[in-house]
Amino acid sequence: MTTDAPAPSDLAFVPFVSVQNMMRLVQSIGVESFIEGIAAYLEEDFRNWEAFDKTPRVASHSAEGVIELMPTSNGEVYGFKYVNGHPKNTREGLQTVTAFGLLAQVDTGYPVLLSEMTMLTALRTAATSALVAKNLMPKGSHTMAVIGNGAQSEFQCLAMKKLCGIRRVKLYDIDPAATAKAAKNLEGQGLEVVSCTTAQDAIEGAQILTTCTADKQCATILSDNMVGAGVHINAIGGDCPGKTELHVDILKRSDIFVEYPPQTRIEGEIQALPDDYPVEEVWEVIAGRKQGRTSESQITLFDGVGFAIEDFSALRFVRDRIKGTPFMEQLDMLADPDDPRDLFGMLQRSSGE
Repeated sequence: MTTDAPAPSDLAFVPFVSVQNMMRLVQSIGVESFIEGIAAYLEEDFRNWEAFDKTPRVASHSAEGVIELMPTSNGEVYGFKYVNGHPKNTREGLQTVTAFGLLAQVDTGYPVLLSEMTMLTALRTAATSALVAKNLMPKGSHTMAVIGNGAQSEFQCLAMKKLCGIRRVKLYDIDPAATAKAAKNLEGQGLEVVSCTTAQDAIEGAQILTTCTADKQCATILSDNMVGAGVHINAIGGDCPGKTELHVDILKRSDIFVEYPPQTRIEGEIQALPDDYPVEEVWEVIAGRKQGRTSESQITLFDGVGFAIEDFSALRFVRDRIKGTPFMEQLDMLADPDDPRDLFGMLQRSSGE
């Protein structure tokens, strides 16, 4: 006797946002508005920081790069991101960073969202940088230098424009083709764009200095004599052990702000400093518990390595924004038998015989 195989139940389906749908979603909202939306969710979660499970990311390092898992939960929703970082990939025509992420309900363990995060990570990294800069930059900041003009650079520029009021960006990369790419992409975006031939030229007259280089090495992108008083440094390239961008003497002249110290001390610029070197946590500044910039001459430094709560915020924003839109599809991801104890029976019936 032949019977029809059981159709998936409603509980079997999980909303999935592909790369194509993520790009369509971003375009429907607008890049700057999308970044602003993520920043609002980031601010909410930073203010709720103490409710989250927090752990340094679980990393598997190799000579070529790193593969990481970044988990967190606020007690109601659990989230994680899979992400890699392989600087050599660019030379092979591949992305340095790829990622995907998931949200799940804590009370059932059932996933409620699966999403690409290669594009979303770039957006949330920019949103984080700009949110922190908004709280730490000198008053009246209007110019940003971007050292490293790879995949993240344009997102950083547009985020700083939207959240911080930046009107002028100065670009530099050791590869002139990268600078030309970034400058072309930023045409018509409401920014004055200046292409520079040295890092020193780029930082002259800039109040915000962003470094976002990819090489997995202890580099000196900015030397001590290049950085004057009264600036905010947004150092986001040093995101794994053995990878830095700033001369250590710059750190010693700066007030340093980090996401999660146990992770940043392993991966960030401050891996070059003693384990007990004093730093501030950015969530406390955003939540109003600590003061950020205290003087015009102060050098503030955001040692940003990326933390799981930021991905959680970005995924929450996407989950809320895809409701009622065509920018997702339903994946049959969960086995959901009529009798939860009869998974084998569900398998047998799937043959339709």
